[in-house]
Amino acid sequence: MATVFVTGGSGLIGSYLIPALVAQGHHVRALYRGQVPAIAGADQVEWVEGDILDVALLRKALQGVGYVFHSAGLVSYAPQDAELLQQVNVEGTANIVDACLEAEELIKLCHVSSIAAVGRSKGVAVLNENSKWSAGEKQSAYAESKHFGELEVWRGIAEGLQAVIVNPSVVLGPADWNRSSTRLFKYVYQERAFYTGGSANFVDVRDVVGAMLRLTFSEISGERFVLNAGQLTYKEFFEEAARRFGKKAPSFKVSPALAEVVWRLEHARAWLTGGRPLITKDTARVSAKTHLFDNQKVRKTVGVEFRPLAETIAWSCAGLLQIAQNQSGPEVARSN
Repeated sequence: MATVFVTGGSGLIGSYLIPALVAQGHHVRALYRGQVPAIAGADQVEWVEGDILDVALLRKALQGVGYVFHSAGLVSYAPQDAELLQQVNVEGTANIVDACLEAEELIKLCHVSSIAAVGRSKGVAVLNENSKWSAGEKQSAYAESKHFGELEVWRGIAEGLQAVIVNPSVVLGPADWNRSSTRLFKYVYQERAFYTGGSANFVDVRDVVGAMLRLTFSEISGERFVLNAGQLTYKEFFEEAARRFGKKAPSFKVSPALAEVVWRLEHARAWLTGGRPLITKDTARVSAKTHLFDNQKVRKTVGVEFRPLAETIAWSCAGLLQIAQNQSGPEVARSN
């Protein structure tokens, strides 16, 4: 089996990707910062301490590697993270691409992007891999960072790199209550009262990993693939998660006008306290979107089928409750 290098091993996708690679018999080398993540199969991984901004370290880490899964990235809509998004999602990806191109052996890269990098067109309800990015369209700093990160991969492909790009929607799975999409479950568990209109696209982390493995260990290169199981309104998502938790679902709808007021108040609070806003201009406006992302390309190309969202939410809620109980009881979710 091949030697595989993984970035973002402590993130939601990485924490399921690494055990899957180990189970397939690959030699896994993975990047970590701070401490080795407590994930299944961690004792069978060759861990490398550092980050994707260290070019020399990446060159050394890729020696003897045949495949790279680049799942490290920053997800943030906080205005103060704009520069960090550029560093991690754009410069970090450029460093990975360059290290792959400079390696002595041929390397194939799987780059984890986001549906945020898929272009939006006014009046177009269903979007896919061919939807064009419009520089004139107002985008969040996060979306721009993922778009420009993708451009670094396309630049690498033009220079001879074998690579595939995946664009997952909101990835669901049991992990840290306080990180990324898992905070949606925490919001429900804490029985918060408010929800917004609009809808979001969701996908099971197990299906994301399955698609990444099929695409990477194939002859496919120079392609991007939307990974999405379906669309739910925020009200539908919160109600299903609340039912699985045995909690009361948010019941007060926040109008678009009120959302505009709330993010401004949050911005002022964060400025005064030095903290981070819970709701930003970008999150308030993104939550009002209703685009559906088409998954037909990946289904037809490598036969990926996506789990029903109700099944994914049930699995995620059960896993989160188990994590909380193993730590210090369910109230751990309220203490952060």
